[in-house]
Amino acid sequence: MATSRRSFLKRASGAVGSGLALGTLGFDVEAVQAAAKGTRLKDAKEYTSVCTFCSCGCGLVGYVKDDKLVHLEGDPDHVVNEGSLCSKGASLGAVPNSDQRVKTPLYRAPGSDKWQKISWDEAVDKLARKIKKVRDENWIATEKNGDADVAVNRTDAIAFLGGGQNTNEECYLMSKMGRIFGTPYVEHQARL
Repeated sequence: MATSRRSFLKRASGAVGSGLALGTLGFDVEAVQAAAKGTRLKDAKEYTSVCTFCSCGCGLVGYVKDDKLVHLEGDPDHVVNEGSLCSKGASLGAVPNSDQRVKTPLYRAPGSDKWQKISWDEAVDKLARKIKKVRDENWIATEKNGDADVAVNRTDAIAFLGGGQNTNEECYLMSKMGRIFGTPYVEHQARL
């Protein structure tokens, strides 16, 4: 059945009018909504988190029941979003429950066209070895400044990128780690 825009608006306004009429006849719509929310979230564990989509760092409240995210909403106590969520943040609830979500590390060997599952220990080991190799191969101990050699002790082959979901403490540690690795390239997502 094809519905025109005009007939849709007529039906929608009729539904809204009916809802308002029921509300004035003694039905407490807010109480019904609160009861429905309480039933849905009964026995669910509440977790606070931060949205991962952009650099704003909006706060989230997630409700987990039987190891599955059952509800997600904006955190009303969060200073950034005060309980509201954009369309990306509101759709974030689909990510942890997706059957396409990658839950184990994948590795694709150089020249290969296939990904293979590896253990977390193997992934951390490969990453640590690669970082060490890149750092050692691209280490700059000194640079010329006029006629003198000046110690710089850095690598230009490694960079760190932070984001809006990182806390001040995490940013501090990331900055320290960048200095330990010898890279001057420590940047933030919001500036890019």
